[in-house]
Amino acid sequence: MRLATSPNITGLLKAWASGNNSALEQLTPLVYDELRRIARRHMRQRSRQTLQTTALAHEAYLRLVDVEGLCWQDRAHFFAVAAQMMRRILVDAARARGAAKRQGGALRVTFSEEIAIPAGQDASLLALDDALAALARLDARKARVVELRFFGGLSVDETAEVLKISKDSVMRDWRLAKPWLAREVARGERHGA
Repeated sequence: MRLATSPNITGLLKAWASGNNSALEQLTPLVYDELRRIARRHMRQRSRQTLQTTALAHEAYLRLVDVEGLCWQDRAHFFAVAAQMMRRILVDAARARGAAKRQGGALRVTFSEEIAIPAGQDASLLALDDALAALARLDARKARVVELRFFGGLSVDETAEVLKISKDSVMRDWRLAKPWLAREVARGERHGA
């Protein structure tokens, strides 16, 4: 899979950032389907309900449209920011559900190629978010790789494009970040975080 590749996306993003509202109207159909694809890849492991995927994509899009003063570099930059938005939306929703209903029991995060967290594992998502924040303090690029791949649902190729690094670097960062995050999540479980 690849990011939306229309050559107009970068131009439309820049025109929109300059205040051209008609550029936003032209941009919407070009990027919305891609946002839904990214949301679907992430939500596939959390739920099979299309409405939740659509809601995630829609909320991310609405937040992106409301961003002011951001100078869009290109389509890769746009989709990287979208991945961050999706992370915040998912984590905020998990925190809200956790505040409403505290869960007991052990946390479990399953690290696979997509780092799948099954539905109902809000506590694991929060633990992963905390561990990812800790990783970002130590190695921002590794944290961005995980964020783009897990929260943004981007492939290795897409992540390399967004970060402007090689595919080998993405894979190396991915391989090193996964066990580090698993250890931090487990440490959080032992300490009740």
